[in-house]
Amino acid sequence: MTDLRERVARELLRTRQRSTVLTEAVDDGDLIRQHSPLMSPLVWDLAHIGNQEELWLVRDVGGRDPVRADIDHLYDAFKHARRDRPALPLLSPREARAYVATVRDKVFDVLERVPLEGNRLTEHAFAFGMIVQHEQQHDETMLATHQLRAGDPVLAAAPPPPSTVDVSGEVLVPGGPFTMGTSTEPWALDNERPAHLVDVPAFFIDRAPVTNAQYAAFLDETGAEPPLHWSRDPGGWLATAFGRTAPIVPDAPVVHVSFPEAKAYAEWAGRRLPTEAEWEKAARWDPATGRSRRYPWGDEDPEPHHANLGQRHLAPAPVGAYPAGASPLGVHQLIGDVWEWVDSDFTPYPGFAAFPYREYSEVFFGPDYKILRGGSFGTDAAACRGTFRNWDYPIRRQIFSGFRTARDRSPGELA
Repeated sequence: MTDLRERVARELLRTRQRSTVLTEAVDDGDLIRQHSPLMSPLVWDLAHIGNQEELWLVRDVGGRDPVRADIDHLYDAFKHARRDRPALPLLSPREARAYVATVRDKVFDVLERVPLEGNRLTEHAFAFGMIVQHEQQHDETMLATHQLRAGDPVLAAAPPPPSTVDVSGEVLVPGGPFTMGTSTEPWALDNERPAHLVDVPAFFIDRAPVTNAQYAAFLDETGAEPPLHWSRDPGGWLATAFGRTAPIVPDAPVVHVSFPEAKAYAEWAGRRLPTEAEWEKAARWDPATGRSRRYPWGDEDPEPHHANLGQRHLAPAPVGAYPAGASPLGVHQLIGDVWEWVDSDFTPYPGFAAFPYREYSEVFFGPDYKILRGGSFGTDAAACRGTFRNWDYPIRRQIFSGFRTARDRSPGELA
């Protein structure tokens, strides 16, 4: 148990360091400002992170008295739409920082004392892992808010690595059953569960996400609307990322496209978007063993040479930059770089059971939301697995979303 407690403590600290970077990078005026009606003020996200941590770890797991029960309604994401949050009597930046610090002190005390067994919330430190993932998800949301803010650049990171191998074309994924989802991943969330067999007919899928150059060709031929943050000058297409405008990187995955835009590109190319089951089979299925891996490269946790995750870079990497992260079938960059739209609604798996609360997944099931898989350069490894499911409205473009295409296998067609 000591090793598990130490791991949880490291993850809590590492995650909070990222939240601090994102909120300390701007002044108080920027923290309280709403940079887009699609996003909350950064100070709301910060206090919401602390409030969820208090609700689940201090009060529920720890059985402690509330720190600030009077603010619960302000930071309930279901009570107030994002566009309305600036009008609420929110904690000031100074108050929000003090609040999350107080909560975190109590959480470390709970972590030291609570048995990590005996019920589903504490078994394998699930509730702590859920809170780490929740904060990391809001960190990615805050990173998207930074992308939408006007003004001088305030975030910096090393450029992503260059391409080292040629990655083009498509691969055949053989037909047959595979295990989708998980029943064993300790910190997997309810919508990833349970593991179940899915029979997927043979299909072809792109070896890499669709690139800027490929998408630009689609724009030039069709006159479609460019991705969010793109503009054009006489020299070609430009993209603005975190306050810096530069020519698009031709071989980097396109980002900030909606589901309808991704689908339109696929139809223009004579292809289609993969289904969620196809995407996961391409990412996890090992033809040599017939089993499903945790990640395309195997069962070990992501390392920097596997994938572009965790805000180490502020852009997708060129295709071919992470050969060590490829799947057994030779599909690249399924994890990290850009969230990939798939042509599936957000629905429960057979045998789904909401845990620990309906509002995490169940209330979103239905045709209003489309699935995104694989994570982006802004997704942390703690909140990204081969089974992890993200969802959003199809029209969303402010998220770090891209795609790859697929097609059916014709009768008698060879790989």
